[in-house]
Amino acid sequence: MTELFLIAHIAGRGVAIPAAQVDSVVDIDRIVAVPRADACIKGLAALRSRVVTVIDTGLALGLAPLGRTSRAVITLVDGHHYAVLVDTLEDVRSFERRPLSFGVALGSGWRTAATGLVDRDGEPLLIIDPSALIPAALGQAA
Repeated sequence: MTELFLIAHIAGRGVAIPAAQVDSVVDIDRIVAVPRADACIKGLAALRSRVVTVIDTGLALGLAPLGRTSRAVITLVDGHHYAVLVDTLEDVRSFERRPLSFGVALGSGWRTAATGLVDRDGEPLLIIDPSALIPAALGQAA
């Protein structure tokens, strides 16, 4: 059975995000820092008459910060909207979900967020769960 996925790049790696977990795709102009927030929380942004928490996906994965990107995937987690930053966005495509193979070398952050693989013309893309990028303590801060 095939599913729809949004293809993106995070920290230079191609990923597939289940379309069911994507509320929208946006460019974020201004981010306001939040004092004492978790390091991966870049700040807050106003988006279509609502405030969203902006997540630096690189830091959430235990990697270097993403830098000066403004592209984000909006996802809804526990009733709150989050903007998960990405390097680039490509397209939405249908793929067959495959389980993660034993022996696939992933860093701990990728391992936490990855839920499977898709094969895009011979290129394996990790399926990531955007809710896994939201720090647990954020529920208390939000």
